[in-house]
Amino acid sequence: MEPPPVTITIAGSDSSAGAGIQADLKTFTYFRVFGQSVVTCVVAEVPGKVQKVQAVDVDTVREQLSLSLEYFPVRAIKMGMLYSKEIIGAVCDILESIPLDKRPSMVVDPVMIASSGDRLLEADALGSYLDRLFPLATVVTPNRHETAIIYGQTIGTAAELEKIGPELVRRYGTAFLLKGGHWPGDLAIDYLATQDGIWSLSEPFVPAKSTHGTGCTLSAALAAGLALGDDLQAAARRAKAFVTRAIAESMTWSGEHGPVSALKHW
Repeated sequence: MEPPPVTITIAGSDSSAGAGIQADLKTFTYFRVFGQSVVTCVVAEVPGKVQKVQAVDVDTVREQLSLSLEYFPVRAIKMGMLYSKEIIGAVCDILESIPLDKRPSMVVDPVMIASSGDRLLEADALGSYLDRLFPLATVVTPNRHETAIIYGQTIGTAAELEKIGPELVRRYGTAFLLKGGHWPGDLAIDYLATQDGIWSLSEPFVPAKSTHGTGCTLSAALAAGLALGDDLQAAARRAKAFVTRAIAESMTWSGEHGPVSALKHW
């Protein structure tokens, strides 16, 4: 039997397992791709609260990624929390060395700020994201706040994303999946902008008990689709449907600090 395609997540470890490496690996398993991980940070967190972030040594990040790429036929890479310009630089050094015709599909989820408001990217690392990592990407998947930082202007409505998308494609030379689910309404609409045009992707809006891990989950599902051979639009639509279902079926526990929720990845 043919083995499944290999997909790597380069991201932080979330101790609550709702986001980051843990959410990515659960998503990869759902889509039946073989998930591997490059841990960039160890994060002590729960939905709505980041307690501590400890970056992994840059050489250790480099060796994790180098070994996977050397020994496995990697079809796609999802990049999440990279945290520092040193880690971004190390990742880019490796990815830039891969010949263009052999590079895996690359999904960049530009993790900058947690839903709790805590910074997940060092202030001096933004330039490395924009100048080195984005040009390597197959697609970039920012949320509302990240899009505003990348674009350099506050975004008031989801409809503005349709105008912003083509400009970001021109500016960075890669596709963008701009997420509009943070604006309530009957539909949660994202916009996929590529050099060939822009498309809206809509699913029913689901009031979320917690949005913790939705961005990680969407980008991991998108990477899995690309690893399986979907084109970008098909992979994006399947990822959008997957995360909508995961939100709708999310789970809630009661604890001494009140209710806490998590997406259902399976």
